[in-house]
Amino acid sequence: MGENRPIVVAVSGASGAPIAVRLLEWLRKARVPAALVVSAGGRKVVEAETDIDIARLSKLAARTYADDDLAAPIASGTQPTRGMVVVPCSSNTVARLALGLGDSLIARAAHVHLKEGRRLVVVPRETPLPTVMLRHLTTLSELGVVVLVASPAFYLKPRTIEDVTDYLVGKILDQFGLRHRLYRPWGSDSG
Repeated sequence: MGENRPIVVAVSGASGAPIAVRLLEWLRKARVPAALVVSAGGRKVVEAETDIDIARLSKLAARTYADDDLAAPIASGTQPTRGMVVVPCSSNTVARLALGLGDSLIARAAHVHLKEGRRLVVVPRETPLPTVMLRHLTTLSELGVVVLVASPAFYLKPRTIEDVTDYLVGKILDQFGLRHRLYRPWGSDSG
């Protein structure tokens, strides 16, 4: 029953699109359904940072919705999901969520997850963090949102961008209780 519920994957217009692509690839391979929403800014970043176009990205998801489709099933609490992740999460999207704006499907679906008490993860990839964004992230954290900043684990001694990306995707999967082998946990045998 719960295995058929999708994870909502929202891609907004911040740098970090390879994380979203790798997450969707892993979910597809693991047969975990994903409901995908990509903002206009997210489309531009996916095309600028990856070798995959939006059509191919959409094929990694079980279902894709337009960000202006406020009548999509994921805009309602009656649509069961495993949770939602906004990856990457732009400062604009962080502000919309913290201020309770629901003018896009990404924002509306996130608010549905908040009101239904479902897992909501945001992955900001911004540095330095301006004070106003820190305030918005604090508000989201106080509301129960997991703020998973896209920071690498240097103890893993990453050698490639893929190593860093896999670590971050693994941290996202951890939030949904999905087992993976994308990174070696701290203290495990290095052999």
